This record gives sequence, C-alpha cells and structure tokens, in this order.
Amino acid sequence: MRIAHVITRMIVGGAQENTLLCCQDLIRLFGDDVLLVTGPSLGPEGELLTQGRGGEVPLALVPSLQRAIHPWRDWQAYRAVKRVLRGFQPDVVHTHSAKGGVLGRLAAHALRVPAIVHTVHGAPFHPYQSAAARNLFRWCEAYAARRCHALVSVADAMTDLLVDAGVAPRAKFTTVYSGMDVEPFLAADEHRQRVRAELGYTDQHVVIGKIARLFHLKGHEYLIPAAALVVRACPQARFLLVGDGILRGELESQLQRAGLADYFQFTGLVPPARIPPLLGAMDVLVHVSLREGLARALPQALIAGKPVVSYDVDGAREVVIPGETGFLLPPKSIEPLAGALVQLACDPGLRQRLGRGGRQRFTETFRHEHMTRQLRGLYEGLLS
Repeated sequence: MRIAHVITRMIVGGAQENTLLCCQDLIRLFGDDVLLVTGPSLGPEGELLTQGRGGEVPLALVPSLQRAIHPWRDWQAYRAVKRVLRGFQPDVVHTHSAKGGVLGRLAAHALRVPAIVHTVHGAPFHPYQSAAARNLFRWCEAYAARRCHALVSVADAMTDLLVDAGVAPRAKFTTVYSGMDVEPFLAADEHRQRVRAELGYTDQHVVIGKIARLFHLKGHEYLIPAAALVVRACPQARFLLVGDGILRGELESQLQRAGLADYFQFTGLVPPARIPPLLGAMDVLVHVSLREGLARALPQALIAGKPVVSYDVDGAREVVIPGETGFLLPPKSIEPLAGALVQLACDPGLRQRLGRGGRQRFTETFRHEHMTRQLRGLYEGLLS
C-alpha cells in the first residue's frame, strides 16, 4: 500500500511515538510505501525525530502546519498538505491530532483518497474549556468525521465520549490501543540500583513517580497536598516528577511553602529512552491528570511491573483495575489519593502483586507490532 500519516507536530509525546512506530512497522513488516506529513515540532517538549528514531521514514515537512489556530496560515497548511498528498497518491491517509486531523482529512477527502482514517488520541474538546471553544472544536470534529471512512480510538472511553458528543456514530469507531516498544519496560528493573543511586535514593526509600508535563490539567495541585499526608504517615516516601513545563517554578514555590521540597525531585525534560530506567527506579506510579485519552505512562508502568494510582478519567479504567493492577480514584480527590499511596508505600507485597498483575495482563496488548497489524487490517477492510 501507499500510506500517508498526517500529524501536526512530532514532539516527544504519546501520539507522536505511536505514529512513528506505526510508520516504521508498515515499512518493516509489510513493505509499504509510507510518507509522514508533519509541521514543525514547536514547543518545550522536545523533537522526537531529532533523536535518531525516524531515520527510515520518508518525511514531508509543512511549515504552515502548526498547532495554534491561525485562519490564513491554516488555509496555507491545508493547501500544502493537499499538494503533498496529490503528489504522493496514497491508498490510505491516516491522520492524528486536532489540527493535522482536520486539515488532513479535508485534503484527503477533496482528493478522493480511497481510505481515510483518523486516530483520536484525546478529544480536543473538554469540560475545562469555555463553552464557545468546546462547541467550536466539537463542530470541527463532527465535520471532519463525515469526511473520513473510519475513526480509531486509543481507548473505549474515547469512543464513548465522541459518540455521546454527536461527533460520529459508534459503528464508525474501532479501538486500537496505542502501541509501544515493550522490551525496555520489561527490562526496567535492570537499571534500578544504578538509577536510584544517581538520584540519591536508598533501599529504604519508596519512590512515587509521576510522568507528565508540568502543565495545566496534569493534576500536580492535587498531588502536593496528598504528598503532605503521605510523608506524615510514611517518612520514607519520596516523589519523582519526570517532565518539564511552564509550571515548574510555581510548583517548586508551592513545595517550599508546604515544607516538602526535600521530598520531591524534578528530572526536567528527559528523552524517551530514559523513561524505562526511571520507571525501574520507582516503586509506584501516580497519575492525577484531569484529561487524557489513555496516558501511555499507565501501561508503561504496568509493563515495568509497577502498580499505578490514577484518577478515573477517560481511558484510565481500561488498564487501572482495582485490586488487580492499582487504585482508581475520583478526579481531584486528595485524601483518597493519599490513602492509596500510603497503602502501597507501606506494603511491598501489595506493590509486587499489583505490578505483576499489570505486566501479565498488558504486555502483549501494547506491543506496537500488534497495534500496527490491527491498523493495517483496518486499512485492508476499507480498501476492499
């Protein structure tokens, strides 16, 4: 097949890694002709393709394809994407992210591409926006959904959300979990002693990690007061925040005021290859974001054999199974969050049992080759 993937930007992120792995698998496993169409990787997250991971994937860079809404530039981006697709003549166009998803689907539809697919990594509309923004993004998604043949959700929760919002009928959706290279996560504990020593942790410390940008809606404002309760009950607890962002200075000030600065450590921005060793150094992963499709940190931690504590948002409940892989809590809750973390910090046997359950249940489900075979089967079905 000739398959074009369109995505707004190739920053370090879950949707981008998913897209890159799919492109690589289509070339390696099926011998397909693949083109990755993307805009510049603007933002503080770092650029995925500069880390030597995209080498064999042909790339078409569209400078005007950018995340921020800008009518004239977006019109230029639409025309540029359409021009690239016309030259490539794809059998399939598979789009990702909000801006790339809308413009890519409109361009492919105008060119009458035989199979047009869009993956919903996370809904662009959510309750924390203004009503005007939420309604605009919902309308854009519904308009673009009528101009593609299939929608892929990275979690059943994404399908439910978009169906309930009237974006598209349920029959148009297929759930395909976002694949990853699971082997480094299976080997995460091989790095445990070295990385803990580098970070200054001893065998007595229980390390509770969070992997997320230091950004709005990531829930750090709930973790900090919960951490105060945790360290009061378990002085051996330590918190490791992996990621960077605009809220770092504000969070550091909050920790100083709360007397928690000695219990928290910030890694800053790290390359994807650093995530498995850092998970190996952790004992528990906590996830308190208020909106995600299905955060990759959750299955990554489980495959690494670490239990997870998560707010019950979007697709989290599909991997965080109470009593089997972790704790699932009401969003914004603080005392229940602290209680779950204290329970895990004080019970190494519980940590091992839940982590082992997650690894056994989800390793094969999240292999990227499994994801790509499901997606290519979808392409074949549409083309036939």
